[in-house]
Amino acid sequence: MSTLTIHYTEEFERRYQELPAHIQKKAERREALFRSNPFHQTLQTEKLHPKDREVWSFRIDENYRILFRFKDSSTIYFLSVGPHHWIYRFRG
Repeated sequence: MSTLTIHYTEEFERRYQELPAHIQKKAERREALFRSNPFHQTLQTEKLHPKDREVWSFRIDENYRILFRFKDSSTIYFLSVGPHHWIYRFRG
């Protein structure tokens, strides 16, 4: 797989800074795994509904997710990060 370029939106950066420190550390480890394989089974990567929005998520842990969008096969935008219970309301 080619090297991924990840861009971080302002919303992602703001919400990341609001996360507890231990969740930030988990997120960093998951991002490293994501960079090696965005569909690694540990991440539980999934496309969110409605499917035509092209928004995906992957798991940091049981309660937190990172939302992202593919620009192309090697460029990804991290849109937001936060608790699982609100990701389905994301409108980015």
